[in-house]
Amino acid sequence: MQRILITGANKGIGLAIARGVLQHSNDTHVILGSRDSLRGKAAIETLVDEQPEWAERLTQLDLDVTDADSVTQAAKQLSAHFSDQQFPLYALVNNAGIGLGSAEPRPVFDVNVQGIRRVCEAFIPLLDQAEGRVVNITSAAGPKFVSECPEDLRDFLTDPGIEWADLESRMNEYLDADTGSLSDQGLRNEDAYGLSKACANSLTLWLARENPNLKINACTPGWIDTDLTRYHAEASGKSATELGMKSPSDGARSALHLLFETLEGNGRYYGSDAVRSPLDAYRAPGDPPFNG
Repeated sequence: MQRILITGANKGIGLAIARGVLQHSNDTHVILGSRDSLRGKAAIETLVDEQPEWAERLTQLDLDVTDADSVTQAAKQLSAHFSDQQFPLYALVNNAGIGLGSAEPRPVFDVNVQGIRRVCEAFIPLLDQAEGRVVNITSAAGPKFVSECPEDLRDFLTDPGIEWADLESRMNEYLDADTGSLSDQGLRNEDAYGLSKACANSLTLWLARENPNLKINACTPGWIDTDLTRYHAEASGKSATELGMKSPSDGARSALHLLFETLEGNGRYYGSDAVRSPLDAYRAPGDPPFNG
């Protein structure tokens, strides 16, 4: 049984990935991570209403990626639930993420970067150490930010030898200790989301290097109609379709590819069309693969 933990899986792209995993084969089992227990259980009910036979292949797990104790307890709970197996997980999907809706940068980094680190630290030891996979859901906003940022920061974020301690230190440098706003080092608060996703891609590089036996990669879901993006449509007075947004099921495509298909290399970033893409430039779906 391929057990796959998905964070932030009670709605949107996370729920679509969960559905795609269950549809992939009868040998998959979804651990649906949600910081709100009731919403997690409601999401499972939604999936079971669609396919009653999925009930036996779904487990709800309380998991708040911003709370180190919650993450630690969730890992202990999962380990105890499958106590007959040393490595109960096949894969981990770090889907939980937020935008800049609060206009406060610090929580964006806490969820989009530190959240991935906390979950990986707690759950990578539970992965199949020979076949295990980690998929980090990032965004094309990351490469777009890198393409426009100062050269020294661009070189830092795309360094294949990047270390987590240096990445964390650099993030803290950009966040004002008192207000949490981005400092005056050439960045604006509006840059927080793109920078956070670029840092998540850099974190993926480090995680892959630290765990060479695992397949650890990142991907963008694309321009998807979710709670995180819907305000764009509301602000423009247009529908999500008119703005070119796709459905959450479309947004699950690249993640499912990274979970189940044969992969070359490691620590890479993939576009929404499941094709390898650069860390420092936007690659549109359908464009040739990045081979650097």
